[in-house]
Amino acid sequence: MYIFKNKEELLEDEFIGKKVLVAGGAGLIGRQLVNLLLTSGAHVFVSDIRTPDVNFLKKVSFKKYDLTEYQNCLDVCCGMDYVFNLLCVKASPKIMKEKPASYFVPQILFNTNLLRAAYKCKVKKYLYTSSLGVYHPNELLIEDDVWKTQPSENDRFAGWAKRMGELQAEAYKIQYGWQDISIARPANTYGPYDDFHSDAAMVVPSMIKKVLTCDRQIVVWGDGSNIRDFIHSRDVARGLMVLMHKSPGPEYPVNLGSGVGHSVNELIEIITKNANKEIEIIYDPKINTGDQRRVMDQTRARSIGFEPLISLDEGIRELIEWYVENEKS
Repeated sequence: MYIFKNKEELLEDEFIGKKVLVAGGAGLIGRQLVNLLLTSGAHVFVSDIRTPDVNFLKKVSFKKYDLTEYQNCLDVCCGMDYVFNLLCVKASPKIMKEKPASYFVPQILFNTNLLRAAYKCKVKKYLYTSSLGVYHPNELLIEDDVWKTQPSENDRFAGWAKRMGELQAEAYKIQYGWQDISIARPANTYGPYDDFHSDAAMVVPSMIKKVLTCDRQIVVWGDGSNIRDFIHSRDVARGLMVLMHKSPGPEYPVNLGSGVGHSVNELIEIITKNANKEIEIIYDPKINTGDQRRVMDQTRARSIGFEPLISLDEGIRELIEWYVENEKS
């Protein structure tokens, strides 16, 4: 059964009739994943601490749960065939430095309790969404290099929290023989339903909001030379489905990115072009902007049949239109 419009990935009816839980399904990646799963014939269940809009609730079975609690995890995993764990606590480098416990503790609980519950409930396949925060700074981020290094100091708490989730998955394979656990490491993800307003807003939504709401000037942290690998949330969702289907095992985590680096200054150029707006940039070098370069190797992703379809220019244009429409509503 083909479920993608371009460069179709044959998933061999993988999801038809399956009961699939998307934990964290009301968020940036989760909404895209839910739509693709529904298109593929799955029965979709969503659990999230956030309450989505009415139209979203009509599509799925939804439970508003705090999934740091083990009993809640048991409740949502019961009867599921597959579980996608998209649970995370988003934070900018600045927030991570000032409030690390607010990230670290709930992330560890999300990791531990959901996988533990999924195993207890005899879930067939499980996917854990990790992070590029697990990596040490390097010119190219390669999956098998992670355990040879420490996480970047700019992502110390986030990196270790996500690494512990990966290690737990490997432990379940070794002790219980559960091979069908997959690990995805998405790059800098952007798209509709992103966080445009809180202190935790990441670089793409933050810059779009700054450009669209400023009179003429915007303040950019650092000097704008930091390089990031950007990927649209719809592409990440596609990648997660391909990875769940191929199920290479927890010893083979897979990067989901574009493999192409863009500086923050380039990102701003793309935003201003698509917003048809001229601005003046004021740089603030005092604020920590994280590692200088983060670009993910895509060799393993290509080997399982995944390629992103949405260019940064196309994705930013779509996101600006979405932002403008939703800010008015």
